Amino acid sequence: MKIRVKPLILTLVGSMAVLFGGWFFYQNVAVQSPVEKVAKEVSTVSDAKANITRNDVQLVIQVQPDANLREIVQHIYQSGNKVIGDKKLNITVSNPSSPLLDDWWSHALFGVAQAMENKQYSEIPQVLEKTSKSLNLTQVHTSAEMDERNVYVTITDGKASKYVILPRKGEPVGVWPNA
Repeated sequence: MKIRVKPLILTLVGSMAVLFGGWFFYQNVAVQSPVEKVAKEVSTVSDAKANITRNDVQLVIQVQPDANLREIVQHIYQSGNKVIGDKKLNITVSNPSSPLLDDWWSHALFGVAQAMENKQYSEIPQVLEKTSKSLNLTQVHTSAEMDERNVYVTITDGKASKYVILPRKGEPVGVWPNA
């Protein structure tokens, strides 16, 4: 029995197109689009892009300057629970910051990290206030909120905003590379 190569290749290519096309359609229509739609339901979310892998959902959002980050994240968790399921949700805010806010955050980061490590979350607003006073930047306004998953820090200077989401449960550290 002689195997005909042309029909075999056409069948293989057609089967692969249907299989991968179906997977791509499912990924975009049944999973990715609903997550983006849930995020865009919030009036202060300007844009949302989702990337879904086997174990987690990476959601990049862009928010308006007056956004309450804690409310946005809670809405995404509550409304997107059916789509997200047991996957880990990682939300990143992609708003453009300013050099002033980035520099300000680098000064506050050590104190905030120390409060997070010691689970002294009530110290975070104090650290933010001390940083503003020490840098003598009265135009920089900060706020910190918390829920059961994250601590949300918002830093604004009237023109630009910086949003930081700090998970309350840190990632475990493996073996140190130089140990």
